[in-house]
Amino acid sequence: MPDAPRHPIFARLYAASSPGVERKGGAAHRAEMLAGLAGRVIEVGAGNGLNFAHYPATVAAVVAVGPEPYLRERAEEAARSAAADVTVVAGLADALPAEDGAFDAAVASLVLCSVPDQADALAELRRVVRPDGELRFYEHVVAAGRRGAVQRRLDDWGIWPRLSGGCHGARDTEAAIAANGWTIERVRRFDFKAGPVALPHIVGVARREA
Repeated sequence: MPDAPRHPIFARLYAASSPGVERKGGAAHRAEMLAGLAGRVIEVGAGNGLNFAHYPATVAAVVAVGPEPYLRERAEEAARSAAADVTVVAGLADALPAEDGAFDAAVASLVLCSVPDQADALAELRRVVRPDGELRFYEHVVAAGRRGAVQRRLDDWGIWPRLSGGCHGARDTEAAIAANGWTIERVRRFDFKAGPVALPHIVGVARREA
């Protein structure tokens, strides 16, 4: 993958800090996102495999796609101890290694903030999910008011993306999902302090439009 993003320092920092974030509430959010999921699933931006332990027994198989080599190795380790049948593969959100309609559901968690183009990624997820299939999502999003203005400024100046492995803190991901081939069935919005400051997050379910 010559065009795959490489953030070796951020990847190691993310892997090292993620257990603490999971204890603070991240694990509960992932379990909420995946509850009741079934069938064949594709997970985009699987990172170091934090979702794998939360897939229910009703999931037949998971194809977990990740572009970053270091995190993909950690995901392969997590897959070996997962109850679900997880296969970790290299790939990009806007060029998924899957056929049209191959999956019953897609999972995107803390990844739509960092894809180059949200519309392209959401269209690609729609392509590989069967008609009436699901998108399960857990993402941080732009805040309202002054906090949102600060987030937008940090994005515009390139500060947040440089510090956070290409992440953009000021994206309205809920609106992007709804505008790109998915009907949101339920969504919960909440503040979550995983690091120095609390950021607004969303967790929910969307349905693939015909």
